[in-house]
Amino acid sequence: MDHRTPRTSELLAAVLAAQEEDKVAIGDLVNALRNRAFGILFLIFGIPNCIPMPPGIPVICGIILGLIGLQMTMGRQELWLPDFIARRTFSRAMLEAIVTRSRPWIERFENISQPRYEQFAGPTARRVVGATVVLLGFILLLPIPFLGNLPPGFAVCIFGLGLVERDGLVILAGFGATVLGLIVTALMSWAIYQGAIAIF
Repeated sequence: MDHRTPRTSELLAAVLAAQEEDKVAIGDLVNALRNRAFGILFLIFGIPNCIPMPPGIPVICGIILGLIGLQMTMGRQELWLPDFIARRTFSRAMLEAIVTRSRPWIERFENISQPRYEQFAGPTARRVVGATVVLLGFILLLPIPFLGNLPPGFAVCIFGLGLVERDGLVILAGFGATVLGLIVTALMSWAIYQGAIAIF
């Protein structure tokens, strides 16, 4: 049996199908994902930063991603969320938009992904990934306009795919995307700062 059965795209579709209410509680979502919660939640809360979403969503995503990343850094195997976050809900329509828009890309990725470079997908590497996602989550909290959420959100999504598929090469790509994202964020912040100086 394929160790990746069900595949990430299939699991996301199954989670969406299981949500019958108009509102989805984050705690219920975590319980449905079980042992793949870390990687899948990186995807679910990373993707909204890569597609048009209502204002304020990146801040919520950044807080949740930071909390998830912190627990990975601590070496936790099961995800725990405080009640005030676990009880928080978002619309099923938003979850459907995330799954629908991302599934074709995830399916393409699944065709080329495989377990490899296990040293970059093991426990120590997971702790480093967790610490990196904490940093990316913090960046999502910053009020950087003009697609400022895209670079960190994209890097988080790559980490999520690498974790759920146990693909060390993709995880390495996530670190590369993080470095690129930090450079882009720094340049955008510098441009905003220079613009503010010019105005005032």
